[in-house]
Amino acid sequence: MMRPSVAARPRMRLPSGGFFFCFAVVLGFFVMYANIRFFSPTLSSHPMDMANAGGGEDDMDVSPGIYHSWKVFKTNYEEMERKLRVFVYPGGHRTPKRLAGKYASEGFFFKNVRESRFVTLDPDHAHLFFLPVSCHKLRGQGLSWEGITNGFGDYVQRLMIKYPYWNRTLGADHFFVTCHEMGMRATEGVPLLVKNSIRVVCSSSYNSGYIPHKDVALPQVRMPFSYPAGGNDTITRRTLGYWAGRTNSNIRSALTTVWSDDDELDIQNSRQNGTRGKHNKFYGAKFCICPGKSEVNSPCIADSIRYGCVPVIMSDYYDLPFNDILDWRKFSVILKEDDVYQLKRILLNISDEDFMALHQNLVKVQRHFMWNTPPMKYDAFHLVMYELWLRHHVIKFAPFEAPDYSNLD
Repeated sequence: MMRPSVAARPRMRLPSGGFFFCFAVVLGFFVMYANIRFFSPTLSSHPMDMANAGGGEDDMDVSPGIYHSWKVFKTNYEEMERKLRVFVYPGGHRTPKRLAGKYASEGFFFKNVRESRFVTLDPDHAHLFFLPVSCHKLRGQGLSWEGITNGFGDYVQRLMIKYPYWNRTLGADHFFVTCHEMGMRATEGVPLLVKNSIRVVCSSSYNSGYIPHKDVALPQVRMPFSYPAGGNDTITRRTLGYWAGRTNSNIRSALTTVWSDDDELDIQNSRQNGTRGKHNKFYGAKFCICPGKSEVNSPCIADSIRYGCVPVIMSDYYDLPFNDILDWRKFSVILKEDDVYQLKRILLNISDEDFMALHQNLVKVQRHFMWNTPPMKYDAFHLVMYELWLRHHVIKFAPFEAPDYSNLD
């Protein structure tokens, strides 16, 4: 028996209102899919979307290749967020009123730590103890090097007398933060701070008293940023390399002497030429040269990361911020100071493919060099706290117990 043609088949009629019911169901499925597609951390591809996603194995896709081990970092980071507790000693200094300038990292940390979940009011439950003395603020009050040293030393002595926590580890589970080179020099006059306490400092050069594996390199970030973040703009980057600054170290003097007249490298002595149009230079260069200084880091590295210009780090004695976490060779070029004489040849030998990979990874690490208020997951504050958490694990102490002489004759 032959089947009736399509035209001959009776048409199925929907009940009253059925068309609108089906339309609503289809529309509902579409909206649900759209929400999953754009808001699920497993499908989102933008780094900042992943930054705030809040977990899941797919966090591994946030920044592949820029960590020494993303799995290890993620596991330890989550443990830190659950467990870490910090006791902030009373007195000292409150948050600076103005969170700006090249020493802003110090002020942001003071503010962030008090706004964070890590603070405990019970010192018996603390893993670490924060000494809230701002050397930058003391310097701003006109104190000399000796004045800052004496003020910090007196503060520590009072804590040793009033609280038992310093004495049980000789200060090894205590830390302070300073981004000013004067603060680094001044605290060297307090031997217990240098020998035992964790110093979170921007002056992370080995030849300035910094002790790697004990101290923590604080990223020096000039806040607030004046211009948007750079990224996905390699086509507009036509200058091979750029640097502008003062020639206040041997490496900087050599840099300007050798390359200031080069056609492909834009190297400027800012004392002579000023810094007008500096940020446009960051956007237009493939590589930004970051030569070391005699005592302290500068915001050059953080500026380069912010504006998408691959940093070329030239320093023999410098502990890079978050070096325990980030694989700097995946988003920067690390050279010896003697390489200044072959700088152009080295940069020209970096292929376009390798430069693209460095630039793409650079964009992924930008959020790690941002200070926020309140602090955000994976930002500069949280990575500093993570570095402190790693150091806390090597600190052990045993409560003192008086010997029992009752059995002695």
